[in-house]
Amino acid sequence: MNPQMVFVALGSNLESPVTQIHNGFADLGNLPKTKLVACSSLYRSAPVGNVNQPYFINAVAKLETRLAPRRLLAALLEIERRHGRRREFPNAPRTLDLDLLLYGDLIHHEPGMTIPHPRMHQRAFVLSPLHEIAPDSVVPGIGSVAELLAACTGQHLQKLVED
Repeated sequence: MNPQMVFVALGSNLESPVTQIHNGFADLGNLPKTKLVACSSLYRSAPVGNVNQPYFINAVAKLETRLAPRRLLAALLEIERRHGRRREFPNAPRTLDLDLLLYGDLIHHEPGMTIPHPRMHQRAFVLSPLHEIAPDSVVPGIGSVAELLAACTGQHLQKLVED
């Protein structure tokens, strides 16, 4: 299988979220047949849906992988599990959330896996870090990340400055 460029969103709002994201980057870099190419800055965002919870820390990683989409998704879910992720209800607080955003230019839907991620084009906390590390990227079938980000008005996002 030829290597594919993929993008993974990381999010956390429990148990030292900044540390969770950094550990998530490290775990992504240790996946088999996969190279961590770039990591975005960290961003602080308000929760969506269930708003009565702590703010989130978000980021995006760019990977080059030879893993097939389903195998990559299984590896992401295993990383979440190792970080103590529990899926108690939709939009619940979480230790580490890993979402497969883009897998090359693939458009694919099957139970449990939709690529591109079905709501990524509506979320500044995904688009802003993605735009930072891949400003010319496109969400297949939807549009350029730059245009999609410009349309996300009113979504407050704070880029963190780390030591």
